Amino acid sequence: MKGSKIIFGVFAAIVLIFAAYAALRTVPIGECRENGEWLKCIELPPGFSIDYYAQDVENARQMAVSPNGTLFVGSRDAGKVYAIPDRNNDSKADNVIVLAEGLDSPNGVAFRNGSLYVAEISRITRYDNIEARLENPPEPVVVNDSFPSDRRHGVRYIEFGPDGKLYVPVGVPCNICNKEREDERYGTITRMEPDGSQFEIFAKGIRNTVGYDWNPDTEELWFTDNGRDGLGDNIPPDELNLAPEKGMNFGYPYCHGGDIPDPEFGKLRNCSEFTPPEIKLGPHVAALGMTFYTGTMFPEEYRNQIFIAEHGSWDRTVPIGYRVTLVRLENSTPVSYEPFADGWLQGLAAWGRPVDVLVMPDGALLVSDDKNNAIYRISYG
Repeated sequence: MKGSKIIFGVFAAIVLIFAAYAALRTVPIGECRENGEWLKCIELPPGFSIDYYAQDVENARQMAVSPNGTLFVGSRDAGKVYAIPDRNNDSKADNVIVLAEGLDSPNGVAFRNGSLYVAEISRITRYDNIEARLENPPEPVVVNDSFPSDRRHGVRYIEFGPDGKLYVPVGVPCNICNKEREDERYGTITRMEPDGSQFEIFAKGIRNTVGYDWNPDTEELWFTDNGRDGLGDNIPPDELNLAPEKGMNFGYPYCHGGDIPDPEFGKLRNCSEFTPPEIKLGPHVAALGMTFYTGTMFPEEYRNQIFIAEHGSWDRTVPIGYRVTLVRLENSTPVSYEPFADGWLQGLAAWGRPVDVLVMPDGALLVSDDKNNAIYRISYG
């Protein structure tokens, strides 16, 4: 009899959990979606609006734009690189061109002097004079083909800094480990000349960054970093870090969030030895692409502020993230962290996952989504 009561109690609890899940999953979506119009789910500050810039961009990841306004987009699982021109300047894609396919997670794209740089897991290539050959791309030139081939945290986010060098991160191939003795590039941001020469480590102690940008006033590097898993729902936080000079160490694997010693490695070092984050982000939000807003379309209060794409948690009891957040700065110091565009997560189910953010020449903010296969355009006024 006692066993039957226990079984009934467990069964009842399971039913309640699934009922709560169903309610969370369906009710909010039903309130904002009509005939698949998912953008009605997105909440923005007054005066802002969101629309599709391009659709059917399979697994859209990092974005780069040329001075002429051609958008380039990388992917991960799709293995493709796209060009998205807007020749008539109507803030909509003319079409989506597949520049290359069959590549090894070509997440990273960067544009410089007429050439498109593409980062796969173990190599970086360059497509010269690309805008003149969108329909017939040239053979790529190999810039560097010696990066680690690990798939975990192996996608590359690339960007040219104010110094003209190409910055390339190398994540750690694990949740928590110390692989520095095997290869000093693990857990770092590296940089090199555009031709691949003068390779060096710029910063280390970084678990996995998939987004960074330079402050337009100070030309200092800021980057997101994803915290480790396995310590519960609420620790450690993801991080927004500042690296104004070469040689800084941000603590991984010994310290997380600036003041949380790792249960395994924390006894080996003290958190005071490392550079803490400028601001702690949400735990497990998967903060990826970030950008300083350098346009003039948005109101003055948004200029030179930081926008972050949060891909969303995968291992929290209650998921969080799945949004674009805003970090406000005063005198180059973060003073707040708040949602800006929210609604890709409805209850416990996400219909989209923001990956990267990019300021277009007209001042609009683009957001890539590798789940909904889309590029969104956020505008003001």
